Amino acid sequence: MALGGDWGDSPISEADIAQAHAAVEAALDIGIKLFDHADIYRRGKAEAVFGELLKRDAGLRGRIRLQSKCGIRFADDANVGRYDLSATHIERSVDGILKRLSVERLDILLLHRPDALMEPAEIAHAFGRLKAAGKVGHLGVSNMHAGQMRWLQTALNEPLVVNQLELSLAKLDAIDVGTTFNDPQAATRPGGIAWAGTLEYAQQHGVQLQAWGALAQGRFNDPAASAAAQAVHEIAEAHRTTANAVLLAWLLRHPAGIQPVIGSGNAERIRACGDAVRIQLSRDEWYRLYVAARGQALP
Repeated sequence: MALGGDWGDSPISEADIAQAHAAVEAALDIGIKLFDHADIYRRGKAEAVFGELLKRDAGLRGRIRLQSKCGIRFADDANVGRYDLSATHIERSVDGILKRLSVERLDILLLHRPDALMEPAEIAHAFGRLKAAGKVGHLGVSNMHAGQMRWLQTALNEPLVVNQLELSLAKLDAIDVGTTFNDPQAATRPGGIAWAGTLEYAQQHGVQLQAWGALAQGRFNDPAASAAAQAVHEIAEAHRTTANAVLLAWLLRHPAGIQPVIGSGNAERIRACGDAVRIQLSRDEWYRLYVAARGQALP
């Protein structure tokens, strides 16, 4: 989402392409091979600038996996902002994604948000046509809870392969709901109850969990900002690494095998995240970070 220039109508510049190239090279340098897009990012320019990289480097496509998301429609002169998982919109969106990325096939298509009017059978038919045409390899979702995944799966002949949720030390709902469900704390943490069983469903059914917002929008960069930020930095010092690497290592330590999505477009910051895979947080360190980020003791 950080690639492609601004969110306006200005065209992609050579500077935008250079920034995207540096970010992709930094990611490849630390072993990242999966690149996550969405048709709305920079209003399509994030995909378009990535597509320019693929056109300029014929070997790049063979070294990476591509996923993108569709289903969010911005407000315009005639309509409010809305979600749209109709078959027509999904198929039209995929055609636009492939054109902007300059590829013939997406490895994974994610449904970006749960559309209140979505019909599993309609989605299944759209995915079936896209797969038969060789345009999409697998289907996943984003921001859906266990009940929505279970309902959608009833119409699909293939398993959902991904669920991408906002999850970080700053966004604990999906984890917190499992530790406080039988305590009054659950009622005092609004939003969490909706995610009940989501992590467990993913683990049971082999759905890869991905965490967007994994770096918590820089909320833990300053050790003086909070007790949680101080804990992050102290643990980073103990492991001789960066705070960002600790944030990612905290997610990686979870038994669900969470894949953190690094949203940064800064090459230096991306490279600094590479340390995360060598850090093995102890249970005590993991819980120290969790409780500090919660801001109150566990029940």
